[in-house]
Amino acid sequence: MRVQATLTHLNAGAQLLLMKSLVAVAVAIVLVGCGGDVQPPPTSPVTDRSEATPGERCLAAAAAARTRPDNAPETIEVAHILVRHDALPRDQAPRSREEACLKALEARKRLEAGDDFEAVVQEFSDEKSRSTTFGNLGTVRADDVNPRFADAAFALEVNGLSYVVETKAGFHVIVRTE
Repeated sequence: MRVQATLTHLNAGAQLLLMKSLVAVAVAIVLVGCGGDVQPPPTSPVTDRSEATPGERCLAAAAAARTRPDNAPETIEVAHILVRHDALPRDQAPRSREEACLKALEARKRLEAGDDFEAVVQEFSDEKSRSTTFGNLGTVRADDVNPRFADAAFALEVNGLSYVVETKAGFHVIVRTE
């Protein structure tokens, strides 16, 4: 009811933009039910090539909420690839938020294709310790990491690969190692 009342006071362009935003939120809600580890459905306006750029589709999927299962263990072992962007505090990353998301997505695609995790970390990750840790975070508790990271990581099966996940640190691709 409130949406309809708001729409009547907006011009046609603003109405269309608002409706697209609401659809994007609905797609994000659908992703929650899928564990967040899938891309939006091909018929979704978020993935419509004529209406959204690849970067916009990546950002929408990366921002989707994930739900940690009720039976998740207390601790898991994880590794990740971190891609930072220029909108983060104290960051000098030479890329926009959209470019960072696409770079993380490319790293994920390389991992899906079977590329060596350590090699992909070296090529794509902006984590300062990547040359010594190779993205390995070791054993973590959900309370020890960003809630969005925890929800995505703890939803994974062992050896599972997350979709791109956005946190305050940047974009992550997470692998549950144990």
